[in-house]
Amino acid sequence: METILVIDDNKNMQVILHNILTDAGYQTISAETGNNGIKELKHNLPDLVLLDIRLPEMNGLDVLKKIKDFDKELLVIMITAYGDIKTAVEAMKLGAYDYVTKPFVNEDLILTIQKALNTRELSREVKCLRKKLNAKSKTAKTMGSSPAIQKVLKQVELISPTDMSVIIQGKSGTGKEVIANMIHDKSNRENKPFIPIDCGAIPDTLVESELFGYEKGAFTGANCSKKGEFETANNGTLFLDEITNLPSAAQAKLLRVLQEKKIQRVGSTKFIQINVRIIVATNIKLSDAVKEGLFRDDLFHRLNEFCIMLPLLTERKDDIPVLAKEFLESANKELNKNIQGFTPEALKLLLVYSWPGNVRELKHAIKRAVLLEENDHISTDVLKLEISASADSYRESLDNYYRLIIEDGYKLSDVTTKVNNKMECEIIERLLQDVKYNKSKAARILGIDRNTLYAKMRDLGI
Repeated sequence: METILVIDDNKNMQVILHNILTDAGYQTISAETGNNGIKELKHNLPDLVLLDIRLPEMNGLDVLKKIKDFDKELLVIMITAYGDIKTAVEAMKLGAYDYVTKPFVNEDLILTIQKALNTRELSREVKCLRKKLNAKSKTAKTMGSSPAIQKVLKQVELISPTDMSVIIQGKSGTGKEVIANMIHDKSNRENKPFIPIDCGAIPDTLVESELFGYEKGAFTGANCSKKGEFETANNGTLFLDEITNLPSAAQAKLLRVLQEKKIQRVGSTKFIQINVRIIVATNIKLSDAVKEGLFRDDLFHRLNEFCIMLPLLTERKDDIPVLAKEFLESANKELNKNIQGFTPEALKLLLVYSWPGNVRELKHAIKRAVLLEENDHISTDVLKLEISASADSYRESLDNYYRLIIEDGYKLSDVTTKVNNKMECEIIERLLQDVKYNKSKAARILGIDRNTLYAKMRDLGI
């Protein structure tokens, strides 16, 4: 049931409007002055305001400005006498939806209100549709066609039409929110809100008020009532990213909400029915978090109706060239550049690197390379610079450079500008072990002569 706030100093008019609106199925709140109306607005969060232009203390235009400062999308219909039509038109320029003149026909008033509420709903659906189209475009560019990702996409097709809760597990950068968005877009809730929440970004003391909302005065600083994310996501999908970061008390409340399908704002005694699909994500196995006492066992089993495990980028290397091309095009547009592609050596480097940051790291590395590249193709110089700077560990970097020499025909001189003496020493020592200390063969693989190899061994203490 929608709530309408009536701001009118005439008691009789308040009663008349209350009767008309309640007969039409609306809930009403009344205020006699602009200041009281603003207070009621902040406390009760109405869906629409009927605002008289002539008010004591503060006129209707000033009240309208304050309403729009608080919530620019809140619907306001002005009530005016015939002689104030010019002022009502001015109010519409300030953001009022429409105006009605006294005396008004009851049916016309209700029709104007219905039209306003329908327009708001249509606007929300258009925003959801735009978001959906953007998400689909983004998804198409970040998926690929490897067997590993195709398995995930089949699971998405299977689970999306249901209302089952979903756990998405995968390391950072594997695309958990992209998959969650895709599930929502392919579900029956596609035209309703998709609300993502990073559980790790909310202070423990604010988790409950963020999720469930709060009433005015519930705690210090709660100067007005506020809807929580569950109410915002009602009839849609709530995506809880990194759910293991939720404190124990919030986990208990979340379990109760999922079981009872109703929430209670902080500081309120009233319950609000909700219909929300839950998708959660974590970069660790949720069952392991349960074993370690970091996550409630009962909440895990309540959420674990379906689980999707996302592959690492190294487990779907067939997708790297496709993803790299898409990220290159995106970076070109954003940075106003015209890089045509990758040199063969640069593409080999993309394929051999371990990508500890997965798809997100690939995207960022290519964006930086596009920014740095001065020629028309991404070279190993800019890629090696950026990738080595973002390598997860010394050992991974060593393995990557050694692989470039052994598998891809790079010379030692190609990598020495990117490594320190310690790493150069380890590369040579490993190679000597692999070729059973055949120094001629080692020198040939490194792209140097025997005398240079001997000199390096002496200088590096090998």
